[in-house]
Amino acid sequence: MFSEEDITTSFYNLLEGVMRLYKLLPDGRRQIVGFALSGDFLGMNISGRHNFSADAIGTVTVCQFAKAPFGRFIEGRPHLLRRINELAIRELSQARDHMVLLGRRSAEEKVATFLLGWRERLVSLKGSSDMVPLPMSRQDIADYLGLTIETVSRTFTKLERDGVIEIIHGGISLLDPARVEALAAA
Repeated sequence: MFSEEDITTSFYNLLEGVMRLYKLLPDGRRQIVGFALSGDFLGMNISGRHNFSADAIGTVTVCQFAKAPFGRFIEGRPHLLRRINELAIRELSQARDHMVLLGRRSAEEKVATFLLGWRERLVSLKGSSDMVPLPMSRQDIADYLGLTIETVSRTFTKLERDGVIEIIHGGISLLDPARVEALAAA
């Protein structure tokens, strides 16, 4: 949808699908900074340039707003300004949680925290479920958690072997949500 350092000419509202948000490091590695879901606004920043790139994971539907007209449009709509403010606060909170996750957690704790956080985000869209769809690749999950793809795969396999999750087509099923929560809280 846009690349890091592109000039911001539009804002976007993701209506359907999932997008990965990432930065490319100078050595070519990719750090995924988040995943956007339906209802998320993207491209809103102060600097005038995008501070990360955004790519679709599968099919997405996006509403694009030109920057200047959108600014005029929201001025007279306090409910929309409140919603955007709520989204910004949620994003800041998620960024702080992600910093802790990257710096102070084991691989098992990172994966468990990711699964619970992703499930929690999906609840508002699809309702509560112990089946957690994972539209992103294991490489995407690894790049988000600061792990290698091999470590993510080994961790999924270990959690499945321990009876905590079941790996199913397109996602995982939480067989023992309490154990996943205990790992995430560690």
